[in-house]
Amino acid sequence: MERPLDLRHVASLALRDLIEQAHLPDFERVQDQIRQVRGCTRPVNLVGTTATLDATAGTILHSYSTADEPTGRLLTACGNRRSSRCPSCSRLYAADTYHLIKAGLSGGKAVPETVREHPRVFATLTAPSFGPVHNRRTTKTGRALTCRCGTRHPDSDPALGTPLNPATYDYAGAVLWNAHAGALWARFTTYLRRELAAQLGVTQKVLNDAVRLSFAKVAEYQQRGLVHFHAVVRLDGPDGHTSPPPAWATADALTLAITAAAQRAVLTIASDAVGERELRWGRQIDIREITTLDDGELTDQKVAGYVAKYATKSAEDSGTVDRSLRCPRCTGNGHLTGPDGFRDLCDNCEGTGSSEPLTDLRVHQHVRQMIRTAWALGHLPEFADLKLWKWAHMLGFRGHFSSKSRRYSTTLGALRDVRRAWRTAQAHPTDETPEDNEETTLVTESSWSYLTSGYRSGEELLAGQVRHELTQSRDEIQRRKSEGEPWL
Repeated sequence: MERPLDLRHVASLALRDLIEQAHLPDFERVQDQIRQVRGCTRPVNLVGTTATLDATAGTILHSYSTADEPTGRLLTACGNRRSSRCPSCSRLYAADTYHLIKAGLSGGKAVPETVREHPRVFATLTAPSFGPVHNRRTTKTGRALTCRCGTRHPDSDPALGTPLNPATYDYAGAVLWNAHAGALWARFTTYLRRELAAQLGVTQKVLNDAVRLSFAKVAEYQQRGLVHFHAVVRLDGPDGHTSPPPAWATADALTLAITAAAQRAVLTIASDAVGERELRWGRQIDIREITTLDDGELTDQKVAGYVAKYATKSAEDSGTVDRSLRCPRCTGNGHLTGPDGFRDLCDNCEGTGSSEPLTDLRVHQHVRQMIRTAWALGHLPEFADLKLWKWAHMLGFRGHFSSKSRRYSTTLGALRDVRRAWRTAQAHPTDETPEDNEETTLVTESSWSYLTSGYRSGEELLAGQVRHELTQSRDEIQRRKSEGEPWL
């Protein structure tokens, strides 16, 4: 007879919980769930059932219930794209983004390979200057030049991107620019079509009938806390990527049109607090044609890699925090409406609306001032629709980090559906399903409920091991690639 476990000598609660789970009869299933979410940092715990039915015969082909799991729940990946929150899901998001971008450049994923022959450019649009900042200029040979402050800053210097004179830096303009960056991009795309028609010497109607503009963009934070956009812009025929554009629609014309549209796009905002301001793109605009040569300076693979890397970065790369600062109880308002209809001061934040004192944030003074400015502007009536207090930790930016036009290529959702179908096929071989025929209709009925997020204490140890193994495997592949060894 097996003796009961005596874990009184185990000091670690996590290790004690892991030992207890290891003695469960279905412990391998616990490990399988953690491997399937690739050691996700904070997985979503679900309870429920799902069943696949043959609608014609009315029979159940496959059923699943979390009641049959040893832990009574199902772990699903959080899907967070930010590497600071979940490295595992972030890498998967980057891989999906890579394939999405590359399909629009080289073909694949229902996109024909002839798309490589379409005019394509990689454009970078930056934010304007709101005051001089510490920077690290270099020569063509890579030698560092002296900053305006008289110092040669190293790459790791925290002063890079911060104002030379914080007292005169336009913090209000910087925050408002971040908040309107998405709207400025939308206006840029409108002017781009007009400028392209002007460059080609045709009317907009003729252009719309013969040429379609497709793009995929991603936002990246600069060290100074302002976003800039990297975009793949492509010229297609009237049917999108399946049809070539006319010969007179060239990459040179597209380059000139992007330059002109970026200079023309302007947003004007008016406020009693900050006055009237014109928001526009910065003067630094980089536009390079994407080559079809595999050994070119800017190839399909390089561009897709750039965009995938940028897609998983976020505001914390500029020194800010990766969490919302609004009080969860009053959602940042600082007050609650009582049953009598009167506003009562929120006890959690003492009326500040913030979940934690801004003075206690472990960030650079420049970033703290941008957060304070976003918080203050967000509570002004004229900027209420921007909800800057909600996006203060993002330094005002509230747009999508990555987006694309409808017919650029496939979608992230389609890539996830293919991966989900593949995993389902692996879990349930085809010999367990009925033969395909025109009269067979499969119906899926599901019922799921959210339970919680995260791991149990012992499971976190297993997840850490999975993440460690994945990191080692990835590093080994990179080493073999760099040394020219076979890695498959």
